[in-house]
Formats: sequence, C-alpha cells, structure tokens
Amino acid sequence: MNIDLFRKQTPGCGRKIHFNNAGASLMPQPVIDSMVEHIQLEAMTGGYESADLKANEISGFYNSAGELLNCTAKNIAFTSSATNSFSRALSCIPFFEGDSILLANEDYISNQIAFLSLQKKYKLKILRAKSLPSGGVDVEDLKRLMDIYHPKLVSLTHVPSNTGLIQPVEEVGKLCEERDIYYLVDACQSVGQIPIDVQKIRCDFLSATMRKFLRGPRGAGFLYVSDKIINQKLEPLFIDMRGADWISTDQYSPIMDARRFEEWELPYALVLGSKAAMDYANSIGLEKIKERNTYLCSLVRKGISQIDGLRLLDLGTNQSSIITVEISGQQAQDVLYGLRHENINTSVGYRSFALIDFEAKRVDWALRISPHYYNTEEEVDTLIQALKKYPS
Repeated sequence: MNIDLFRKQTPGCGRKIHFNNAGASLMPQPVIDSMVEHIQLEAMTGGYESADLKANEISGFYNSAGELLNCTAKNIAFTSSATNSFSRALSCIPFFEGDSILLANEDYISNQIAFLSLQKKYKLKILRAKSLPSGGVDVEDLKRLMDIYHPKLVSLTHVPSNTGLIQPVEEVGKLCEERDIYYLVDACQSVGQIPIDVQKIRCDFLSATMRKFLRGPRGAGFLYVSDKIINQKLEPLFIDMRGADWISTDQYSPIMDARRFEEWELPYALVLGSKAAMDYANSIGLEKIKERNTYLCSLVRKGISQIDGLRLLDLGTNQSSIITVEISGQQAQDVLYGLRHENINTSVGYRSFALIDFEAKRVDWALRISPHYYNTEEEVDTLIQALKKYPS
C-alpha cells in the first residue's frame, strides 16, 4: 500500500493525527473535489439541470455500492445516514402485537432505542441473546431463542461502536435463512473497514454510513435491500414519489428496486462524494485495508497494554479497528481535549452509549481510538507517548 500517496491525497493529514475514524474519517481529495465541483455546477447551472447533466455519474453511485457489497445496483438505496437506513428498513417489517425482535447486548444505542420505541407502541417483545465471556454474541443462545420464539426480526450490529469486536454476522445469517426470519445488519462501523459480502451474510437489509471508515461525507449513507424484500413489496412507512408510482386516485404501486426506500429529494453533491469514496476504497481493496488496520491496531493495543493505569476493554476473538480504553482517575473531557491540544483526534464513549456492555465492564466512560490504513507507525508512537501522561 502506498501510504505516502494516501496521505498526500488527504489534506487533513498535514494538520492532525486522526484516530477518530470510527467517528468521522478524513476525506481524501477525490471525495472533496467531486462535491465541490457539483456544488459549483449547481450554483452556475441550477440544481435540477445539474442533476440531469450528471445523471450517469449519479447512477454510478449504485454500481459502486454494489461492487463494495457484492450485489447489484438495484439492491442499493441512498439515505442520509446509517440510522436513517436502519429506521427505513425497520419501518417496513410487518410487525403485529406479540411479535418479538431478537438482538445482541452490544447492539448500537440508536437501534436499542428504536426497538424500545416499537415495544412501547406495538407491544412487541425484545429478546437479547447472551454475550460470551470472551466477548460477542453467544450464537448458540441466539439459536435457542430463535427456535423457542421464532422472532419476526433478528438484528445484529456487525462492529459495535463502543467495543472492539466483530460479530459473526455470516453465521447468524445462515440461522435466519434456515428459519425464514427477517435479518437486519447494522454495518455502520464495518463498511470501509473490512470486506463485506451480503451474499455470504444472507441479510435482508444492511445499513451503512459514508462518514466513517469509507472516508466519505457526513449526511450520507446507504441501505442494501435483498431481492426477497423487493419481491415481497415490503415498503417503508412513508414512501414517496421516488419509491412508488401513483397509478389511480386511491392506489399506488411501489417500484421494484431498492429506490423504494429513498426520498425524491437527494443531495446530489453528497451522492457524488459518496461514489468517489467507495471508488477510492474499492481501488485500494478492502482486504488490503483490513490487513493494514489489523497491523496498526496491534501496535496501538500493544503500546497501551504496557502503560500502568490504562485498561483495554475490548473483548472478542475477532477484533476490529475500534480500541476502547479505561483511563483510571481521569475525566473523559480532560483526556479528549488534552489529546486534541496535541493535535491528536480520538473520541469518548459514555456509559449511556452502551449501557449493557459498560455496566458489565464497570466503566462510566472509555476513550475510543480508531486507526485507519492511512495512519502511520510514527503517529501510533506519538499517541502512546501522549497517553502515558494520563494515568493517575
């Protein structure tokens, strides 16, 4: 991998040491250029007219996402975020009173809140599979709960935001397919970090964002929708003229692809920036990105493990590019802004962000460090030296 080239193409690398790629990564120049060029075109030509002129490039967004996930363009919908994608998928599941939803303790906070909201409104039952002592969902317990309750939906966060593990989404997908259970995967943190193949995962939906490891713009995401969902004509709660044809006074017909989950008004500068980000990742190769990330994370974890007063919180035999650390005797904001003062970007996860997981680990907050392939060994060394100042 030509790390020097990637850094030259990333203007932010000259100003910051960025270890907050799980929050919002630094965008490379091709992503920036594609958005600026389109905004300038809209300013000079008009929004509608610019979209017409760039129709082929805009259409290419769906092809690029299909290449990234190993699916076709018709299975992809552009959305404003991973949470928006998740909500649109969730809104189309035909729930009835008494149905159940099965998930993991480590699932993302917004997903947990959405399920609690559904429970309150529709009297659904929420089931949570046990976590293994070594970390991650207990697949055998998940299977047991599937066979007892036959839930309407199984939902799993592929890479949880506040703990450094990778959940076994492919193994769970096989169980769901065998039992004809809808399967929703939150890939917000995994897309762009590790290879994703929806054919191997066998999910009905997969939600993702652009701003994290894909290094795309904020305010952009996408949703994968399986052929099964499209053919069953399941649709989001509020479908609009983008997703359906008005065929008679009191009747509409949903279109037969994933654009059913889009809205008519799209931010085309962000669509084009998202395409550029996915093309950039695809050109490097997700296997190479994964290998580089694994190497960088091993350096960070090794360095942290040698500092008294710091405790690595990550569990799981298959760990991700999210590293969570307890720093004894310190306040979260003091550490966060102290590192920023040294031009090192990280982030903080609080107890309320991952209530079940953090209660089990008995921590109120954790520093979250998320390296990506364009980071360097020298930056890791600088981070480790900075962290040595904080233990009490």
